Amino acid sequence: MKYKLPKLEYQYDALEPFIDAKTMEIHHSKHHQTYVDKFNVLIEGNKELEGKTPEEIITNIENVDEKIRIAVRNYGGGVVNHNFFFDILKKDTKSVGDILKEIEKEFGSFEEFKKKFSESALSLFGSGWTWLVLNKDKRLEIVNTANHDSPLSYKQIPLLVIDLWEHAYYLKYQNRRAEYIENFFNVINWEKVNECFIAGNKYLGVKQNERK
Repeated sequence: MKYKLPKLEYQYDALEPFIDAKTMEIHHSKHHQTYVDKFNVLIEGNKELEGKTPEEIITNIENVDEKIRIAVRNYGGGVVNHNFFFDILKKDTKSVGDILKEIEKEFGSFEEFKKKFSESALSLFGSGWTWLVLNKDKRLEIVNTANHDSPLSYKQIPLLVIDLWEHAYYLKYQNRRAEYIENFFNVINWEKVNECFIAGNKYLGVKQNERK
């Protein structure tokens, strides 16, 4: 069964004025759709990959046939990363709960986290993503991935991400990546980030028990 483009839980203009409706429409219906379509072509007829979710495939990218591994990383990663990115967007939510406490514990304050996250995003050369992840030691970490690499491939659990491909912001911000990054903090669904953090801790707890 072919993988389908996930439907957004909000309208394309829901993130205005921080991310404009036209950018959201093109980003989701054109770019994201293209990754889905090309990923489907890659896995069609492949008994090792059919029936698995894109997330499962990308998590175990080292098991994918070398002949198609780079393409699967590119298009499957494009699917996975965009799925996650669109899912953690929502206007007017505040960082609360366990994730806020952990951010303050790890980075000293929310403002210090925002500063470090923004600096990391600005430092990324070319296209890619900046993430807040839960690493294997159950600690928060800010990481960059190039192109469509995913933290899942490095056994890290994504909690938050900003898309730094130009198609994510160029219509509104042109070359002003810093302004886009600053405004991104107005459209983070912190409730979803907190859910990911709680689920990630439970998952890592289970995995640690399995190793004992």
